[in-house]
Amino acid sequence: YLGIAVIVGVGLFFALGNTLANVAYAGGSDPVSLSAARFFFPAVALAAILSFARKPPTLPRRDGVVALALGIVTAVYTLALLSAIEILPVALAVLIFFLFPILTSVILAIMGWERLSLTTIAAGVLAFAGLALTLGVSRQALPFEGVIYSGIAALGLAIVSAVSSRVIRSGDPRPVTLYILTMASAVAIVIVLFRGEYLLPHTVAGWWGFAGSVLFSGIAMVGFFVAISLIGPARATLFQYAEPLFTMGTGFLFLGQTLTLLQILGAVVVVGALVGEKVVRRRTSEPPAH
Repeated sequence: YLGIAVIVGVGLFFALGNTLANVAYAGGSDPVSLSAARFFFPAVALAAILSFARKPPTLPRRDGVVALALGIVTAVYTLALLSAIEILPVALAVLIFFLFPILTSVILAIMGWERLSLTTIAAGVLAFAGLALTLGVSRQALPFEGVIYSGIAALGLAIVSAVSSRVIRSGDPRPVTLYILTMASAVAIVIVLFRGEYLLPHTVAGWWGFAGSVLFSGIAMVGFFVAISLIGPARATLFQYAEPLFTMGTGFLFLGQTLTLLQILGAVVVVGALVGEKVVRRRTSEPPAH
């Protein structure tokens, strides 16, 4: 239950961070500049926390190399998702991106790291269908480039989710997260330097959005790997389907976006799939009564 509570909180914080990102963009920033800050400042904060707690921030060499590689993948899938959002309608980009929980379960099963249960598969498919209703996706011709970007983003996060669990090994997830964020920061900074400009907000509201997005997304990134250490990557990514629901809600509260009856129905389907997965797994894992 603690792991589920953490991952649901992660979804809420990611939703707040993404909603406030729109405020930062309206104030003059852009996705590349914000992404660099969203990687860099949490990495610095996490390093300070580990130092204050007198916890060694280093990993064994092999684990460290894997974590740094995951940092590169993290930077790539983040930029791919931002590129997809620029090309596709946000709802379509997010829908394709949220194939990652299903892809995570498939990767775990192929590698023999975790059994792919029918309950998880059914819950993932049902939640994905509900998400399509929630996002109000309509049939239309999709730019091929945008679909590719969204697919790369989904595969990237699935790889990070599956492989990071092997590096964490139910230990302290903070050093692993630090390695990932540090490398992702380095990649983002190189991109900013190559581009030759870093766009900061020029309005008060934009600065609030920029700072809030960095704060909430930073907490969410650390919490995501904590949840993986508690309940495993398959279930952690499955419960990430709560994030678009929170995004829809925060968009309604802060951006004035309206909700249709179909979107509300889709939200009910997603929540029902997640709750049902938990209930079924609990019943099947309980020993028979004597």
